[in-house]
Amino acid sequence: MDAHVNATAFIPIQDAAFRFLLDEVGAFVYVTDREGRYTYANRLVLDLLGQPLAGVVGKRFTDFVDIGEDSELRETDRRVLEDGHTIAREESNLIHATGELRTYWSIKKPLRDAAGAIIGMIGISHDITDKKRLEDKVRMHKELLDTVLGNVDALVYMKGADRRFLYVNPATARVFGKTPEQVIGRLDSELMPQEAADRFWDKDRRIFASGQRHAGEESLHDADGVLRHYWSVMMPLAAYEGQPALIGLSTDITELHALKEELRRQAKTDILTGLDNRRSFFERAEEEYSRCRRHGHALSLVAIDIDHFKRINDVFGHPVGDLVLQDFAGRCRAALREEDLCARTGGEEFCVLLPEIGLDAAHQLAERLRDIVASDPAPAAQPVARLTISLGVASLGEGDSGFGSLFSRADRMLYLAKERGRNRSVTEREAQTPPTGGA
Repeated sequence: MDAHVNATAFIPIQDAAFRFLLDEVGAFVYVTDREGRYTYANRLVLDLLGQPLAGVVGKRFTDFVDIGEDSELRETDRRVLEDGHTIAREESNLIHATGELRTYWSIKKPLRDAAGAIIGMIGISHDITDKKRLEDKVRMHKELLDTVLGNVDALVYMKGADRRFLYVNPATARVFGKTPEQVIGRLDSELMPQEAADRFWDKDRRIFASGQRHAGEESLHDADGVLRHYWSVMMPLAAYEGQPALIGLSTDITELHALKEELRRQAKTDILTGLDNRRSFFERAEEEYSRCRRHGHALSLVAIDIDHFKRINDVFGHPVGDLVLQDFAGRCRAALREEDLCARTGGEEFCVLLPEIGLDAAHQLAERLRDIVASDPAPAAQPVARLTISLGVASLGEGDSGFGSLFSRADRMLYLAKERGRNRSVTEREAQTPPTGGA
């Protein structure tokens, strides 16, 4: 034993079984005297320091490791050796023998003699370097994930089978006008109208039941009352903290949805007049025809043509002709009911579909439109001093096989109106009578 080592702190461990136990305990076990000099070290300590027991006893910890300016480590040892405290803490040391930085969870306890005086220190340390590295790696990944999820515009969230939010990123919380901490743990029905919550839950429940991924469009009013549209992808998780869960990723497609709706509207709309175009008109007219036929309701159609429109284009130019078409479309809208359908079906040709309206009432409307146009030329097209229209009126008949039949009859009546001198309306009832009036 080194002559400088405090003999009272030396622990003669002569029992082979006890030495074996300390060597195989799976922890670093050592004893020092009050001066911090080793009086004992088990096999793990010796292997770490790269020394036999004789090369360790009598030397200080700092002879083998670099603690740098770690004043906290020195203070810890002082509190154990001088104040008699038992201390458990994390420590990191640079090992001279290997050049490695190792991290330990250490418990240090004062060693006392029979009289209770402190004669040294017993230390037990568990190497947590790998665990610490793993924790650091997990923490770094979490910080990276939090940074990404905290800055993406997409909504990322996790819900449990009890309808409570288990996780939301800031973007999701903002939809509800809250912070993530205010959302996590709350029911969906506490954050949105019951109708919306039940709608979402109905879908969530199917995902839980099927265990299948789901993708689709969703909509929800945000905290400002704005209707937002999302493309959502949701995936079930087998278990999260002991319960079934699903994770969702929702991308805001509100602007794309508006663009899609605008494109859909444009596909059905005549750009010049803002009325339905021919294709949209026939689609909607077929639906209305089927409804009226099914319920036995009246249905009438007025086919309209602006008289001598080609002459207007030739004499005044197409810009003036466009103004005439736009003005006429506006007058039609003003004269019709909300449920009536007005469309531009050709260059200067228009149609008005009148649900729940019989032939006589439809004829009255046609005459009113004719009078409005004839008595007041288009204000927006000043060069056009006179403007007239011809109209053909037909109503749903027993022999009609579809809307096409009704349209053909109204078109024939329009042809008769033009044949009889224009600026007039002709109904099927009048088709067999000689022409009267008009201009």
